[in-house]
Amino acid sequence: MQGGAVTMARKFSALANTPDLIIASDMLDLSLFRAITSSDIPIALYFHENQLTYPQNRRQHHGWQYGFINYASALSADKLLFNSQFHLTNFFEELPRMLKHFADFNELETIDALREKASVLPLGLDLTRFDKYKMLVKNDIPIIVWNHRWEADKNPQAFFSALYQLADEEFNFNLVLAGENFRQEPKEFEQARELFRDRILHYGFVQSFADYAQFLWQSDYVISTSYQDFFGISVTEAMYCGCTPILANRLNYPYLLPEAYHNDCLFRDGTLYGSLKQHLLGNREINLKPLQEFVSQYDWSNMAPIYDETFDDLCNK
Repeated sequence: MQGGAVTMARKFSALANTPDLIIASDMLDLSLFRAITSSDIPIALYFHENQLTYPQNRRQHHGWQYGFINYASALSADKLLFNSQFHLTNFFEELPRMLKHFADFNELETIDALREKASVLPLGLDLTRFDKYKMLVKNDIPIIVWNHRWEADKNPQAFFSALYQLADEEFNFNLVLAGENFRQEPKEFEQARELFRDRILHYGFVQSFADYAQFLWQSDYVISTSYQDFFGISVTEAMYCGCTPILANRLNYPYLLPEAYHNDCLFRDGTLYGSLKQHLLGNREINLKPLQEFVSQYDWSNMAPIYDETFDDLCNK
């Protein structure tokens, strides 16, 4: 976020042809890039995440340094695009709090101008590629899938805590524990690997997309206890493949479900055990087809025309 703009500006200056539009990530210091290149090409700044509201442990040594880069980049952009309505709202709720940390000239009046050029452009996902591996499976023992990063901000401790309680009550379930691990010692997973060794069907990163797709189609439930998720790609993929979602009632998760499913599929802190228990007892049978249809809106076949229209509008201003 500090030096990348210099490198990107150098590469941009070496281009043989000038583009009609630049789409910049929130990880780029766009203000620095634009200052170096002196470019008047329209630039859209796409926020897949942001450093103002990322969990505190990621910025504890940097204060508001990277959050301010996001703010300066937003000022420099012609258009601000957020991957979800939750994300847009979240960003603009936190922005005045950051600016008020400065003793004077905190420029709060700039927030309204940023809002005027901000809109939601959801992610386009390659969901139909899962269709090739579709299978109809009726499991005698339900399969619960974890398909998120093995990191603290995904809150695996709450996930496993609920599973331990259910195991103590002799509920039958199997586990697919998939996802990338960037930690040397993911203790929660290592403990679960030992205690659930007879229930785990897969443990660790899935190298093959075909295997990953088959795991999702075979599974019955996808659970997320996360504290950080600005969209929810892994949950969306699992829902598309017919998994019943049991999700924390926060972040973008309520937006990924039709409102009629909120009571059955969203849980509040401390209630995952009870919610999952009701599902395993068969007390919350739900129709999965509307869920699959709802998340299908994010497939590229539907999103590509929206992206085209958004970018055409920017180029023609």
